[in-house]
Amino acid sequence: MASLIAAGLPAQICAVISNDPAAKGLATAAGHGIATAVVDHRQYKQRPDFDAALAQTIDTYRPDLVVLAGFMRVLTEEFVNRYRGRLINIHPSLLPAFTGLHTHRQALAAGVRVHGCTVHFVTPQLDHGPIIIQAAVPVLPADDEDTLAARVLAEEHRIYPQAVRWLCEDRVTLSADGRVTVAGARDAGGALLSPPADV
Repeated sequence: MASLIAAGLPAQICAVISNDPAAKGLATAAGHGIATAVVDHRQYKQRPDFDAALAQTIDTYRPDLVVLAGFMRVLTEEFVNRYRGRLINIHPSLLPAFTGLHTHRQALAAGVRVHGCTVHFVTPQLDHGPIIIQAAVPVLPADDEDTLAARVLAEEHRIYPQAVRWLCEDRVTLSADGRVTVAGARDAGGALLSPPADV
């Protein structure tokens, strides 16, 4: 969230809404003059009731785009469909690999050589949805969860503002078959080899 605020995006951040009254992001947002709100999930016995209250709060600010950042609640299908095509998330893996929690642990256990992060449109299927942008990092022999997470997080802070910028500039097209194109985006060049091949 702080990276999005700092990115100087061509948009107004209407509000920062959290389900945790103690979330540090609320103070960060308030410090930048951004409206904040809390919808504490612990006040609701049923998930649909929480989602309805959250949607009502979001709609108060009339956003064009809903950006999830560190939001660790599973959202109902009704909520997701309400914002379909304008609800995005970032996940710390190269989706569709390693959905759910503990993605860095999963990557290390699988022995992959490349890991990363994905910005995607949210769909009712958890950690799936049309992919807007991904970043890959090497998995190094000495990595543990913390070192790998730090390397991925640096890329998360880079690609999430980029994805939001593209959306604000109306450069992102989501086709009926669920594929994303970005107008004017350069093709990725080269390849990341991990470990590097001998020359």
